[in-house]
Amino acid sequence: MNPHETPSQPRGEPAIRTIAMPADANPAGDIFGGWLMAQMDLAAGNVAARRARSRCATVSVDRITFLRPVYIGDEVSLYADIVRVGRSSMTIQVEAWRRSRDGEEQVKVTDASFVFVALDQGGRPRVIDPAPGTKAEH
Repeated sequence: MNPHETPSQPRGEPAIRTIAMPADANPAGDIFGGWLMAQMDLAAGNVAARRARSRCATVSVDRITFLRPVYIGDEVSLYADIVRVGRSSMTIQVEAWRRSRDGEEQVKVTDASFVFVALDQGGRPRVIDPAPGTKAEH
């Protein structure tokens, strides 16, 4: 698929659904990219913590491109897909989709790749247990 072509269906599992509010927008009514990125980080962090069964921290975000605007009142759905699990880190692809409050059509607005590291109780990286029937990559 062409990287600039918008798919018709989200990839990954639903992670968060929220409503874009006036406090999240600029004076023109467009939602701030930073707010959207924070929602994506929350979605990826939720998936990472569930997979690692521990606290996780964001290490990096790769290639976030805003394809379409999000407006006040839009429902924003975030979908996350674990694409790689390493020894102590994992890569999670996140897509953000919007739906206007008076419509049914969902439109992809952005995606990005997040890398998280699993942390122990002291805040140090720890090994992620492999999923049943798999081995962690190194």
